Amino acid sequence: NYPVMTDIRALSSTSVSKLVTIRGIVVSAAKPRIKATRLFIMCRNCKNGKYIPCVAGFGGARLPRTCDHSSSDASVAKCPLDPFQIVADNCQCVDQQRLKLQENPEHVPTGEMPRHINLSLDRYLVGTVKPGNRITVIGMFTTYEAFNANEQSRTGTSDVGIRIPYIRVCGIEQESEASDMMQGKFLPQDEERLHKLASDPEIYKKIALSIAPNIFGQEDVKAAIASQLFGGVRKFLPDGMKIRGDINILLLGDPSVAKSQLLKFAVQVAPIGVYTSGKGSSAAGLTASVIRDGGSGDFHLEGGALVLADGGLVCIDEFDKMRDQDRVAIHE
Repeated sequence: NYPVMTDIRALSSTSVSKLVTIRGIVVSAAKPRIKATRLFIMCRNCKNGKYIPCVAGFGGARLPRTCDHSSSDASVAKCPLDPFQIVADNCQCVDQQRLKLQENPEHVPTGEMPRHINLSLDRYLVGTVKPGNRITVIGMFTTYEAFNANEQSRTGTSDVGIRIPYIRVCGIEQESEASDMMQGKFLPQDEERLHKLASDPEIYKKIALSIAPNIFGQEDVKAAIASQLFGGVRKFLPDGMKIRGDINILLLGDPSVAKSQLLKFAVQVAPIGVYTSGKGSSAAGLTASVIRDGGSGDFHLEGGALVLADGGLVCIDEFDKMRDQDRVAIHE
């Protein structure tokens, strides 16, 4: 219920340490890991133990370099430098997960690449979303220190002044408008209007003519797109075989006959839709790519256009200009 909604592009240094609310689509989710909230350390020499707090989010903790325990036993030698070791069994830990949130395709300015930001989830929020979900996030916009050992060894200087922004998530809400529409959940007044439209004998023709009304003619193409947006009937045979009810359309025609305009209209009407051009698309961009996390070294999948539009509509323009191996990856 936070009233102020902020775009990912509007996040800047003035927003650090402030509560923000952003919307976007999850493009990747790392596997959950264990994060310590309090570390129990013990001196190797005098066996003195104590707890030290860990910074929440992607931050950690620095071990003290000297032991402050004063022993009255003269036979105990003075504690050396860096004497502490971590006792993992006595540490207090929580679950943590890293997500990458990308701004919604309809909010990206023309000619620019979509921007993304990392999210830090912990405790009960871990595992609640998956790639392709459209979510609204409220959390603390903060930073963590960037460290590049290769850069420091090459130049002799460290990037200690460079901070990487991320959001410590306090709450997540999945956008219900598209999911409710896909599941057939409507308000009572909407149901009344739908029943009234269903009694109209000319409803199929009216829906078909409502597709891209600024384009003259092409009634058959508009009727096909209308049927695709509604979808077919999924069938389950007695032997367990499933026949999908999805409809695929291939538009062929001369240049400048509004093929791209029909695609863009269908994406805007569909509850979940992604528009891409096949001329510059690769197999990884359409399906999924394997990304290595620079911090932990773990590998995770980053979804492409087909993953982000799961349960919705994908429109690929310039399909004939795709490479054969990229076109085959869609079917695989």
